[in-house]
Amino acid sequence: MARAVGDLLADFDAQLEEEVHLPPSWNVAPTDDVPIVLERLIDDGPVRQLHVARWGLVPSWAKDPGIGPKMINARSETVLEKPAFRKAVKSRRCAVPADGYYEWKQGTGKAKQPYYVHPGKGSGLVFAGLYEWWKDPSKAEGDPGRWMLSTSILTADTPPPGAESTIFGKLTALHDRVPLPMDRATMASWLDPQIDDAAFLVDLVRAHVKEVAADWHVDSVGTEVGNVRNNSPELIRPVEALF
Repeated sequence: MARAVGDLLADFDAQLEEEVHLPPSWNVAPTDDVPIVLERLIDDGPVRQLHVARWGLVPSWAKDPGIGPKMINARSETVLEKPAFRKAVKSRRCAVPADGYYEWKQGTGKAKQPYYVHPGKGSGLVFAGLYEWWKDPSKAEGDPGRWMLSTSILTADTPPPGAESTIFGKLTALHDRVPLPMDRATMASWLDPQIDDAAFLVDLVRAHVKEVAADWHVDSVGTEVGNVRNNSPELIRPVEALF
């Protein structure tokens, strides 16, 4: 996620509730800060805002934020029932912008090849997400660090390949799950705080995966991405695959 805050605000027609700091990253890891777009009802009208959240949702009832790394993804098939997500999917839905994401393919022995999945038009991705606020009981009232905003990205089974595109065959070869992307019309419904039919919205997002992902590209990239300390544009540069 290497887009500047100003570009995100313009692209999503969003506002800032307070100033945020979001340096570019080509190697986002669990618990890192990521941008999220959400809508809130203010003066009886929806207002779209850009916030920065920790990747890995921490439910409000969690004793500590250690659960977060296990909650970077929410399975769309069970999100309406899981205790960690069922309240958030009804009223705390968000969009998570990204330029692309990585998947690893297992070779023989210990060999693994990373791939960078990204839109062909270079317009960026936006995933269906959830957000939650967690209150740190160890910090005093009035401490601005007492409240943690965190997020999770919805996933689904990778669509089976079909005659209309070869991209889904490539995705299936990489992983049996994909993060759920949205087009702008679907995102508008997903974010709308006045829509309370969560089951309808989850089905809506799932129904549009194939058309939204139809122009995605898959490029083999260097294994340096496997070390979170490496973080530069070179990580997404295509290289010859190891196998």
